[in-house]
Amino acid sequence: MKITESTIKGVFEIHPKIWEDSRGYFFESYRSDILSEYGIEEEWLQENQSYSRVGTVRGLHFQNSPHGQAKLVRVLTGRVLDVAVDLRKGSETFGKSFVKELSAKEANMLLIPKGFAHGFSVLEDAVFSYKCSNYFNKESEGGILWNDPELHIDWGVDIPVLSEKDKNWPTLKEFKEKSGGGL
Repeated sequence: MKITESTIKGVFEIHPKIWEDSRGYFFESYRSDILSEYGIEEEWLQENQSYSRVGTVRGLHFQNSPHGQAKLVRVLTGRVLDVAVDLRKGSETFGKSFVKELSAKEANMLLIPKGFAHGFSVLEDAVFSYKCSNYFNKESEGGILWNDPELHIDWGVDIPVLSEKDKNWPTLKEFKEKSGGGL
């Protein structure tokens, strides 16, 4: 595995080594021993999977304390533009986004620590999988408005398909005021 820390501390891109031959391919999609060499010691308690059609935008979602979740995300089929927004109180990169295309072909993954909002736009019909370090808790659910101009995110989608919930999250500024400065 090749593991690279992004421009935002704690967010890592992971590229597994892929072995291909006439039968197809094989790769290790998760190795706790290798991740621990990078200080990643998460215990994954829940795994989720979604299918989304091209043009869908999901996010930006997070879980409030004490139910915060780190996530290990990847695409099983298709392509997405994955987005992580730093909401950690006192972080030097608070409000900054890390955006990366994830694809089944490349098999790349992102490790997103607790304290981030997460979302993705679908560039090609996709099955999306993510491990979570904590269980989902409906009462702790939160979000940031996906198209908040302060975030400067180009989602790569002309006419996004959104849930009603995702259309109505607060802006980053409103979140910061309400939360007392972040997660």
